[in-house]
Amino acid sequence: MTSNRLEAFSDGVIAILITIMVLELTIPHAQHDQLADLWNLRHIFLSYVLSFVYLAIYWNNHHHVLYLTERVTGGVLWANMHLLFWLSLVPFATGWMGENSFAPTPTAVYGVVLLMAAVAYFILVRAIIHSQGTDSLLAQAIGKDFKGKISVVFYAVAIPLALVAPWAALGIYMLVAAMWLVPDRRIEDVVLDCENGVGAGCPTLDEQPRDAT
Repeated sequence: MTSNRLEAFSDGVIAILITIMVLELTIPHAQHDQLADLWNLRHIFLSYVLSFVYLAIYWNNHHHVLYLTERVTGGVLWANMHLLFWLSLVPFATGWMGENSFAPTPTAVYGVVLLMAAVAYFILVRAIIHSQGTDSLLAQAIGKDFKGKISVVFYAVAIPLALVAPWAALGIYMLVAAMWLVPDRRIEDVVLDCENGVGAGCPTLDEQPRDAT
């Protein structure tokens, strides 16, 4: 079983989540047509931007991982659904945090959702590697996954911190997002080596050509 349907389904879910978040942005009521009225929505808008960035990061990395996924097993399907479950809670956590101006408990809950999504993504990657073997192209590209592991540590620190200093916790969430915004060329480099004929396991990709963009 190839990953085409899995990728298409996941793309659709993430697109719907982004749509839900933007539809939840509150429009100022009548007679509130000044720029100053938008200032009252600053916490909601900041929450939306942060969550949009996170969903975009997950979409990008999910796309890259599935590009190197040769076949999909039942375990991979359930691991992917596990990831989508936690991502589906992002709009709720985003709205609760923004509507309450980054109050301690909503900000901590937001961190829990981010933590569990990160754990779910790690499980998905490991499930794919397990099905393909530790010598697969994906295993080579992921390597020790330092950014993934340090992200979990940051979330674990930010969650209890949010209960006493929510803005500091928010800063950590932003730091992790910024860390993932830095281009990660691990998978692109493996694919480039394959295209240049210097990578191991490349015939599999040649047999199932896909659009890498």
